[in-house]
Amino acid sequence: MPQENLFQQEAKMMKLEALIAERESISSKPFPVPVPELLQRYEQLYTGAINDVLREFCLLEQALPYDIVPLRDQDTVAGIAFTVKSSPHCVIRGEMTFRAQMLDEMHADAFVVWDTSRDEKATLWGGVMTATAKAKQVRAACIDGGIRDTHQILAQDFPVYYRYRTSNGSLSRCQITHYQVPIKLGDVTIKPGDVILADIDGVLCVPRDIAYDVLLRAEEIRVNEQKIFGWVAEGQTIHEITEKGGYF
Repeated sequence: MPQENLFQQEAKMMKLEALIAERESISSKPFPVPVPELLQRYEQLYTGAINDVLREFCLLEQALPYDIVPLRDQDTVAGIAFTVKSSPHCVIRGEMTFRAQMLDEMHADAFVVWDTSRDEKATLWGGVMTATAKAKQVRAACIDGGIRDTHQILAQDFPVYYRYRTSNGSLSRCQITHYQVPIKLGDVTIKPGDVILADIDGVLCVPRDIAYDVLLRAEEIRVNEQKIFGWVAEGQTIHEITEKGGYF
């Protein structure tokens, strides 16, 4: 039998198998409804309601960092996470080939979520990337870093969430290293296939395995809130509203 390499021996000694499975496993659990229907229903909601439901599921760290903001405040968009990882780098060789490979694998209904390793110098998304994504029926992009060609992006009516703008391109500044792998933005772990919802209040990640259950509960909350708004409009007192199960 072939001799185990040093890494395999150390992994067994440290009992890393469970940690690796938890951190690196990617769910392919099917949704009970077609993906377009699931996403359309999510887009009828808002991040605050979904976040409150995630709290009921004991998930308190699903909102991406608050400095990731919408390019257009009116956008509410949901999609299936397509993850990208890059880092500041001066190496150029192979970058364009790997980028093309990544773009080829982007799929319809994807929400691109890009971990730049907190790069502060480059842009990872611009006008051509937007046109390419739209042609592949990608729904949106969330860049934990920079964008450029802002007028071109706005003209294409494509939702983008980002941290800053600069004219600096990525080539020779920031290199793509991985895609469709688990990434972490702030305290949030995002895995390919998770549901991403974004609106004026930021970007939220819903783990795939509970995404449909979260949706159903959030739809219940929306109905309840409509009742509460109605009671408030009627002039009912806070006591009367809370007695009927209302909240503020």
